[in-house]
Amino acid sequence: MNDNLEREDKFANYLLVEGDDDKHLFAQLISYHQLSDRFKIRNETLEIKPKNGIHNLLDTLKTELKGSEQRRFGIVVDADTNLAACWQAIRSKLVDVGYLMVPEYPNPDGTIIKQDGWPVIGVWLMPDNKVHGTMEDFAGFLVPRNDLLWPMAGDVLQKVIERDRRFRESYQSKACLHTWLAWQEEPGTPLRLAITKRYLDANAAYAQQFISWIRQLFGLELG
Repeated sequence: MNDNLEREDKFANYLLVEGDDDKHLFAQLISYHQLSDRFKIRNETLEIKPKNGIHNLLDTLKTELKGSEQRRFGIVVDADTNLAACWQAIRSKLVDVGYLMVPEYPNPDGTIIKQDGWPVIGVWLMPDNKVHGTMEDFAGFLVPRNDLLWPMAGDVLQKVIERDRRFRESYQSKACLHTWLAWQEEPGTPLRLAITKRYLDANAAYAQQFISWIRQLFGLELG
């Protein structure tokens, strides 16, 4: 059998993300909550596809949707510094593709759009569909409550910013998170292993909210 045909037949659910770090973090969450095998219904599994940034994700979205028989897609992108502008860019692309009932504003619990003749599609704006930010902000929400080192990482970072910041302002959350990770049992553990090693809490409220959206989007509701 042609490898491409086999690949298209195998995957019926896609999660489109910006990069590899996003892919590994969400894969950890999905695995921790024991959802990986739930996708394997009639040989339909989930593939998390890094798209090398939001612009490429949007540029290729029409091809992803129209060039396949897949029934459900999730889109996860950073809201960055302007949540409203990010949502409008996605909304405009979905309308252009052919979705007619795209809400004017994102759902705080994660948007899900259903339209006859089209794949079910969901959108999650990092960190929580309500505030500006990135995947690293979301990961920061998973730091265990009352962790003594987390506020210290913020204090250290502030001193660095005041003394000699060498990273762009938009990378501040990433710098804080990786500073904190450098102080764990295995210093320098990459974010892709932070849930597996239990440094981040996969049962935190923000993680539960994201997993609830995943369940609804891909038809994996409890009960």
